[in-house]
Amino acid sequence: MDDLVATVALFRGKRVLLTGDTGFKGSWLALWLAGAGAEVYGYALPAEREDDHFNLLCLRDRITHHDGDIRDHAELGAFFQSAQPEFVFHLAAQALVRRSYRDPKETLDTNIGGSVNLLECVRETPSVKSLVYITSDKCYRNKEWIWGYRENDELGGHDPYSASKAAAELVLSAYGNSFFQSRPGFGYASVRAGNVIGGGDWSDDRIVPDCLRALRNSEPIVLRKPQSTRPWQHVLEPLGGYMALAASLARDPARFSGAWNFGPDGEATQTVHALAQKIIERWGSGKIEIRGAVSDPHEAGLLHLNCDKARHVLGWRPRWGFDATVSKTVDWYRAVLAGEPAVKVSNKQIECYMEKVDD
Repeated sequence: MDDLVATVALFRGKRVLLTGDTGFKGSWLALWLAGAGAEVYGYALPAEREDDHFNLLCLRDRITHHDGDIRDHAELGAFFQSAQPEFVFHLAAQALVRRSYRDPKETLDTNIGGSVNLLECVRETPSVKSLVYITSDKCYRNKEWIWGYRENDELGGHDPYSASKAAAELVLSAYGNSFFQSRPGFGYASVRAGNVIGGGDWSDDRIVPDCLRALRNSEPIVLRKPQSTRPWQHVLEPLGGYMALAASLARDPARFSGAWNFGPDGEATQTVHALAQKIIERWGSGKIEIRGAVSDPHEAGLLHLNCDKARHVLGWRPRWGFDATVSKTVDWYRAVLAGEPAVKVSNKQIECYMEKVDD
């Protein structure tokens, strides 16, 4: 049996709590786990749009979901006590760099204060055996160098979002040193993923949703910083890594606790312009316009990860290259916009991913 198939099967019948299940990554993870037979408990703010992935999947009918804010410790704690989870995936966050410039306090309160509340709930819930704590590749102090950041590189952040994720890492480290290392049978890890793309994301100020909105409306794709380089990967790639890590933490906490990077192979580290052009090719039409402005807020120009630890210690590696990642993403939007049920399309892509089908 394939290692990923075996890993996913381990969650059957397990009680799994996700924060941020209404978000892009969270909704995909909730669907995957529910399909594997896990008892999934989701806690998050309501999805912002009718066509967000969570709503299109009708996930409220498939899992136990509670509308809540991770900034509310008492409400989050009550949900933990009700769920009594064995596995916890913390994905809830204010996840947009440009939004963090518009509302830095919301970003810091959510990504730092909310993470403190999550860690307190884990500390107060003895049933939890495994915690996967999602931050971001932007937690690293970006020095615009050409090699990938390793898990022990310096943390930092130029903008409120990046700084909040670096701070969230420090908070986890403090809880680990103070409380978790001495907790029997408990494993915890932070995970830092490269830029994820895939079907069902309609967030503002993200390249794929911006491209698909433009193509759907027969408008040009507007790029602000076309030469910015990112490690693009399909959303299923890190999620598979998170599940493998969660299972490993429960099995051998001492070996697997710590920080982990999950990113694509080098060929998938591409410019924003290359990604947009590949999307146009798969869609079959469209054009690009460059409209950057001097007044645009700072965003990193060059960023990618070294994922040797995940490959050699965890045995994880990407299954889809850049071309397959873009193709699967565009095909999802095309199918759903044509009327196919999102749950059918998403489940089919999960099945293809587990079977290593990339055409």
